[in-house]
Amino acid sequence: MESALRSSGFDPTMPNEARMLDYMLGGKDNFAADRAAADRALALAPELPMMARESRKFLNRAVRFLVAAGIRQFVDIGCGLPTQGPVHEVAQAAAPDARVVYVDNDPLVVNHAQALLTYTARTAAIRADLREPEELLAHPRLTELIDLRQPVGIVLVGVLGVIPEDDVVRSVVDRLRQAVVSGSHLVMTQVISDVRPEVTEELAALYQDEQIVSGSRRRNVRTRAEAELAFEGLHLVEPGIVHVPAWRPDPGEPSVDPREVWAIAGVGRKP
Repeated sequence: MESALRSSGFDPTMPNEARMLDYMLGGKDNFAADRAAADRALALAPELPMMARESRKFLNRAVRFLVAAGIRQFVDIGCGLPTQGPVHEVAQAAAPDARVVYVDNDPLVVNHAQALLTYTARTAAIRADLREPEELLAHPRLTELIDLRQPVGIVLVGVLGVIPEDDVVRSVVDRLRQAVVSGSHLVMTQVISDVRPEVTEELAALYQDEQIVSGSRRRNVRTRAEAELAFEGLHLVEPGIVHVPAWRPDPGEPSVDPREVWAIAGVGRKP
């Protein structure tokens, strides 16, 4: 597999956010460059693994909500390496006929996902770029499983932050929203700088210096007001845009103070 990855342009000496997160959560699908960058990030923000777990809990709650609302097909963009409670397991536990396509631009992520999904019906993993949503949605493997004439759940959890340009994020989300039919939903999270601006500024510099995030350089991650613009044109599901742990928490679920998670989440329905 390594030779195939190298032929696709994969470079293990360059840290990658998905593999860094895998390392932070105790996984083994990472390289020395990922571990070194992750250790630097953890020195700045030891709460990053907790935030990742809260983000996954939110995603699971959002998927269950969408299944209950009648959604039976999902596209998880920027899915990252397989972790506990992937979208297809959560969706198909509630609706066995649910179909899921995972999308990532990292060949290692896609290879792992494809290997795990070999014997899983109604699921697929493709390599595509969020910045090119029309090409992503036209991928032959995606169109085999996903009928864009029917409502779909588009998952953008933890991925919009890798695009530093605000206008590009709004354009990408707008194009995804325009490509799906009424009744479709977009599930989104973004880290914000309002709560711990000094820490997020240092993390932004680290991720840009290490080329984990590419594009126009910015001084800090988005403010809450800037991040909320991604939801324009959508009808927000209650409770609206909130800190990640505060979005429809499960009764009795142990959680953290929502203010400790400097990321917001929301689900928007296309009218």
